[in-house]
Amino acid sequence: MSNIPSKDQILKWITDNPGKRSKRDIAKAFGIKGAARIDLKRILKELQAEGHLEKTGRTYRDPEKLPPVTILSVQAPDDNGDLFARPLEWHGEGAEPRVLYKPRTADPAVGQGDRILAKLFEAEGDDHHYTARLIRKIGTNPRKILGIFRKRDEGGVISPISKGSDKEWQVRAGDTHGAKDGELVEGELAGPKARMGAPRARITLRVGDPGEARAVSLIAIHEHGIPDSFPDAVMAQADAAKPAGLKGREDLRDVPLVTIDPADARDHDDACYAQADDDPKNKGGHIIWVAIADVAHYVTPDSALDREARKRGNSTYFPDRVVPMLPDRLSGDLCSLHEGVPRAVIAVRMVIDAKGQKIGHTFHRGLMKSHASLSYEEAQAAQDGTPSARAEPLVKGVIRPLFAAYDALKIARAKRQPLELDLPERRIELDDNGKVSSVAFKDRLDAHKLIEEFMVLANVAAAETLIAKRTPLLFRVHEEPSPEKLEALREVADSAGLTLAKGQVLQTRHLNDLLRAAGEDTSELISISTLRSMQQAYYNPENFGHFGLALKSYAHFTSPIRRYADLIVHRALVSAHGWGKDGLSAEEIERLEDTAKLISGTERRSMVAERDTSDRYLAAFLSDRVGAEFGGRISGIAKFGVFVKLDETGADGLLPMRSLGREYFHYDAEAQTLMGADTGTMISIGDRVLVKLAEAVPVTGGLILELLEHDGKAPAKGAGRGGGRGRGKPPARRKVGASKGRKAKLRKKTARTRTKD
Repeated sequence: MSNIPSKDQILKWITDNPGKRSKRDIAKAFGIKGAARIDLKRILKELQAEGHLEKTGRTYRDPEKLPPVTILSVQAPDDNGDLFARPLEWHGEGAEPRVLYKPRTADPAVGQGDRILAKLFEAEGDDHHYTARLIRKIGTNPRKILGIFRKRDEGGVISPISKGSDKEWQVRAGDTHGAKDGELVEGELAGPKARMGAPRARITLRVGDPGEARAVSLIAIHEHGIPDSFPDAVMAQADAAKPAGLKGREDLRDVPLVTIDPADARDHDDACYAQADDDPKNKGGHIIWVAIADVAHYVTPDSALDREARKRGNSTYFPDRVVPMLPDRLSGDLCSLHEGVPRAVIAVRMVIDAKGQKIGHTFHRGLMKSHASLSYEEAQAAQDGTPSARAEPLVKGVIRPLFAAYDALKIARAKRQPLELDLPERRIELDDNGKVSSVAFKDRLDAHKLIEEFMVLANVAAAETLIAKRTPLLFRVHEEPSPEKLEALREVADSAGLTLAKGQVLQTRHLNDLLRAAGEDTSELISISTLRSMQQAYYNPENFGHFGLALKSYAHFTSPIRRYADLIVHRALVSAHGWGKDGLSAEEIERLEDTAKLISGTERRSMVAERDTSDRYLAAFLSDRVGAEFGGRISGIAKFGVFVKLDETGADGLLPMRSLGREYFHYDAEAQTLMGADTGTMISIGDRVLVKLAEAVPVTGGLILELLEHDGKAPAKGAGRGGGRGRGKPPARRKVGASKGRKAKLRKKTARTRTKD
């Protein structure tokens, strides 16, 4: 027994080695072999019984953890001048963890008694368990300012970047944060406005050159009018919120729910669990739990928080930041399902059969505790047989049952046939200085698809329940393509030698057949054209179905942290089940149509801002590669030129008409083609091109290209005398039947390409 460590030694070692928690790891660390392992097992069981350790699978961990974002109360400085802070939310039975506060240069001063919202990091030091970084002082809500710093005398001024604004803010010498003249800076008000002159501000962040990548998202936020600071009343209400308890809720803390999100997820608002159904009548079936943060508990109708969330409509995501719908006290803390922390949820328990068909579901208002916060890559690796130390104990009881349920859902999906437009999604990665370090296409793992299918099923369950209970709600509506767009798609398909039949009610399976029929040379053309034929989804209190998902009833329920529509659905569920007084109010029901229009608009605003930001980041990334050659495909055609999507980055650039050749090109809007008047050259969506980057403008996000090759050939010169400006003699007006001849020519071209392959 001499080499058996004490309980304190074991607990300290587990704390210091979070990645090695199995009994085998502990035995190896202390050199315990043979019969001595029996004594170690006994001590571990005693620690578990005393509540110091929690066993999950074959590993042990300290169950008493603080959430990664929490409120702290700052204590008096110690003898060394260090500031420690007490957590206000502590669920453990043991002593509170010791938290060391580490301020940064730009952080405002804090002192004894101040409450702060902080980001926590587990520490390796002996005298404290966590270090804390300031997010915001509770009770303060400094107004953010974005502008260009202009140096004057010892201090300077911040000039706004917003169009039409001439307001300036004075910056004293001690508040410049080292900013240089002409830099884009972020600041906050530093005092009341004097009787004469501009209001005062202090600079809190030097963004740098306004044309650099790290300035892009800040400019987009202001350019598109996205609210990025919360009113004082909103912050006060969020700061006053307390964690929900078990009263009036079902205890779901023993259900091994886990969150699966991107590795850099800013919040965790959904968790899931699955198990085989032991009902003999449902042989091969599964039970799926999806638990969603109970935002309705904290954001009540017509409160300050509610009014602001409705105005924002949704969170907006950029490569370097997020503009949240809710304050960070809620989005990053009380409504985020952090590992090991009790959190209020609305959960749905769904039963599916062996073929993935939902045969029953029930909703529950409960209190859960996430058993693990996994990344998509971590969950996938565990399923593929290479689990991380954290995921290994979950493989048998949690991860494999999740994927087994997903396998069943895939059968139902194949039968339903939602639109299979699996276009690649690009990911812009930034370095520590805010510059684009790489642009890659996101991997589509089965773990991603698993979560998507679970969320779709939960959203369907929410819509069906509210319809059955005759409770008003907001549906997610996606209507089928308009006759005009469908005819345009039919013409593009016909020109590629494919058929989209007329005289039948369009279903997604017809479009999937078209997508599958497209060969390698025309798949891009058909995919882009199909995407462009789609209507934009929107919210509506009336149910018109979801064409793209091939569902009769669909409502967003799974992301109330970042979408106001989901919060409406949560309140509707509260009302429908009689769970409390925080359900839909009569006033909300009256204005559901107005709310639907408002949040459909804010969604479009965010999409445009996010797209513009991506374009500007990509232009900045490519600005030092002017003159380089890139492969790509034509993604759009207009009167003034051709749009090309570059293979390497997915960036869209413009080939001006003058770059296509010295001849007149006839533009056919219906077929989305250009045809050379002299050479008969046909340019269509999906064609392969080789281009040279002629110009990259980060401020606008514009890329100007020069055409080097089209379908492997240099551009035809033609006989026009346009001085290289692409303006030869225009062709005669088309005669009736000319369209068929052009289609036949395109079909022959496609056939020749296929023969070569």
